[in-house]
Amino acid sequence: MLLIILGLSHKTAPLQIREKVVFDDGNLPEALAELANQPGISEAMILSTCNRTEIYCYAEGLTKNALVTWLAKLKGLEANIILEHMYSLTNHDAVQHLLRVASGLDSLVIGEPQILGQLKKAYRTAFEVGTLGKFLNRLLQFSFSSAKETRTETKINNAPVSIAYAAVKLSQQIHGDLSKKTALLVGAGETISLVASHLVSSGLQNLIVANRSFAKASVLANKYAGEAITLSLIPNRLHEADIVVSCTASRSPIITAKSVQLSIDKREGKPIFMVDLAVPRDVEPEVDNLQNTFLYTVDDFESVISENLKLRKDAAAVGEEMIHMQVQEYMGWLESQTASETIREFREYAQNLKEEALEQARSSLNSKPADKVIEQLATTLTNKLIHRPTIALREANLQTDDLQVARKILGLNEN
Repeated sequence: MLLIILGLSHKTAPLQIREKVVFDDGNLPEALAELANQPGISEAMILSTCNRTEIYCYAEGLTKNALVTWLAKLKGLEANIILEHMYSLTNHDAVQHLLRVASGLDSLVIGEPQILGQLKKAYRTAFEVGTLGKFLNRLLQFSFSSAKETRTETKINNAPVSIAYAAVKLSQQIHGDLSKKTALLVGAGETISLVASHLVSSGLQNLIVANRSFAKASVLANKYAGEAITLSLIPNRLHEADIVVSCTASRSPIITAKSVQLSIDKREGKPIFMVDLAVPRDVEPEVDNLQNTFLYTVDDFESVISENLKLRKDAAAVGEEMIHMQVQEYMGWLESQTASETIREFREYAQNLKEEALEQARSSLNSKPADKVIEQLATTLTNKLIHRPTIALREANLQTDDLQVARKILGLNEN
C-alpha cells in the first residue's frame, strides 16, 4: 500500500492554473466519492484552498499520470495543461509534506494558522463521505497533533503575519489613517472575518459586509457595528468604498470592470484599494487596468509580505527539525502496522496447516495405531511449516548480513 500526494500550489502554479482545479464545498463530496472509486485507491481526501489543491490517497498500482488524467477529465481540461505544474510525493516524502502543510511551513505566509483549519475541514468532509480508512485517518490525526506541537514549541504564530494582515497593512500604505475610510468586505468566511478584525484594530470605523446570505453578512457586520447587504447591492454601494476585500466561493466574478469604472467616476479621483483573495477570482482582472484603482490578488502578496518574516523563518528552521523527528515517528508506526499484518497472515497460514494436518490425523485413527498417527501428524506439520522458508532461503542467495537477519527470524544461533 502506497501513500500518494498529488498536487499543485502557489509554489508550482500561477493563479490562472490554480483556479481551474479548485474544489468548493458544493462539488467536493461528489468528487471525493468518484476519486475513491478509481482503480487501486482504498482511501482518499482532497484539500483545496486558494493556494493549493492536493489529492491524498492510499493506493496500489496507481500512477501519477492516472491521477492527473482523472483530475483533468473532472475539470474539463487537457492533462498537459496542469501536468507540468503538479508534484507527486510518496510515503516518507508525502508524510513530511503533509506535516509541513499542517504546520504552515509550506504556506505563502510562513506559519499562517488558516491552513490547519482548512486541513481539518477537508478531513471532516472525507470522513463524512466515507473515503477515509485506517491509514489516512491516523495520518491526519497525527498531522494535527504534530502541527500543534510545532506551533507551540517554535511560537511561529507570535509574529502576526497573514494575507489578511498584509492586506490591511497595504491599505494603510495607500490610504494612511483608516479611521475615516470605508471598507466593503465581500464574503463572510474565516479570511474575511480576519480582515474585518485587522481593519477595526487599525482604526477603521465604517464597515460594509456583502454576502450571498444576508444572515451571515449580518452576523459579521454586527460584530463590528457595520452594515450588512446582499451581493446584488454591491454595484450601488461600491463607490462608497475606499477599501474592497473579497473572498467568496463564487464560480464567476462578482465585481466587474464596468461597475468599478462607474464607481471611480463617482469618486472624483479618490483611489480604491481592492484585494481579491478568492480562487477563482471575484474581481475581473481588467479592473487592474483602470485608473485610481489598486488591485491585488493572492499571488501579489508574495512580494508584499515582509514584516516579521525573519522571525518566522527562524522559527520555521526549528519547526523543520521537529517535523523530521515526527516523520520518523509516524513511519515507525506505519512499519509496525506492516509487520503486524505480516504476522497475522503467517499465523493464519500456520493455523490452516494445522487444521489440514489434524483432519488427516483424525481420518487415520480408524486404521492406524494412535502413536503412529501422532508421529505422522508431527512430521507432516513440521515439513509443511519449514517447506516455504527452506525454498526461500535456497533461492535468495543471502549475503552474510542478510543471512544473520534470517537466522534471527528463524530463531537460530546467529553465529
